[in-house]
Amino acid sequence: MQFIIDPKVIDLGVTIRGIELTGVNNQQYPDQLKAYIQNEVQAVLPGLDRDQIKADPIIQGFWDLHKAVHLPKRNNTPAPATLLKLILKRGTLFSINPVVDLYNLISIQSRLALGAHDIDQIDGNVNLRLTNGTERFVPIGADNQPEPVKPNEYGYIDDSNEIICHLETRQVEKTKVTPATNHIFYIVQGNQHTTQAYVDDTAQRVIDLTTQYLGGEGHFLN
Repeated sequence: MQFIIDPKVIDLGVTIRGIELTGVNNQQYPDQLKAYIQNEVQAVLPGLDRDQIKADPIIQGFWDLHKAVHLPKRNNTPAPATLLKLILKRGTLFSINPVVDLYNLISIQSRLALGAHDIDQIDGNVNLRLTNGTERFVPIGADNQPEPVKPNEYGYIDDSNEIICHLETRQVEKTKVTPATNHIFYIVQGNQHTTQAYVDDTAQRVIDLTTQYLGGEGHFLN
């Protein structure tokens, strides 16, 4: 699989790194990983409040990206802001599975937008490009009912013209990570307030922590 990036998306201010991991064990949840995630989440909570989330320059950078593609604020909160508000409300991270929990933790810590996709469910390559309105988009939980796509937003789109991630906000049923997933495409996305070096350091941390706790091996795609 190749990860192909349209320069027009970079011109919007997106900073991006794709990762491929193979041989990951997402069926067993090591106690050491559970403890690590719980401890790290608790370390984030002191001093975290809604004002701090709102004022964070990286979070603001995602709002700026949304504004650049004329995305309405309603129901389109940047992914890391949604996670931060959830742990502020609950005092803990809602557990889904080891891979998802780990990348959610890294997103909370870095304020970057992270996502993981089952490569075996992706058709061909992934293209990060501007939408034209013809794409198929079935968000997680949408019960196989496609939603309309507006042109000139950006998305991660496979060779069957199906969106696997809409901006950095919504992932899809088709490629969602399950316990059976062992071949993974990770997205690590920033914006004009994050350097490429910061995105790359975070991407390397995804590889290091995933392979440490869940096995496998990984490399950058783009």
